[in-house]
Amino acid sequence: MECGNLAQPLYAIPPRARARMQLRFPVNVDYEAVIPAVRRVLKEAGYDRVTVTDPSDAIFPASRLDPDHPWVRRVAASIEKTTGAAPAILPNLGGSLPNNIFSDQLGLPTVWIPHSYPGCLQHAANEHLPISIAREGLAIMAGLYHDLGEPTE
Repeated sequence: MECGNLAQPLYAIPPRARARMQLRFPVNVDYEAVIPAVRRVLKEAGYDRVTVTDPSDAIFPASRLDPDHPWVRRVAASIEKTTGAAPAILPNLGGSLPNNIFSDQLGLPTVWIPHSYPGCLQHAANEHLPISIAREGLAIMAGLYHDLGEPTE
């Protein structure tokens, strides 16, 4: 967000403000309806002078693979075999990666395996990856590739 002239602030209430917002949304949200809805709500609230511009960045629709899909079960079993702990399974991937190209356009099941933890502040100024998480990620992926090479029943 930016309000007034940050390099040289003058007014208690600056003559202009600007905000750049990002929306992460789940599957089945009509992302093309979001901007018109924001414009409509602002106008209805009397903010006729607020300008909402169309996004200039790429928009990636969210994707979802059913948690009961055979590939999810197979990958989860491999991760549990490697780590000794059942993985947390999140069924949706918010629209920030072009995963929908594989899932929606090509009809391929996709399973994302992040190597992180809640406090890592991913994409923040002090983003970091502890060695223990990197080792675990390498073990998970080596185990998964090994298990994918094994015949299924």
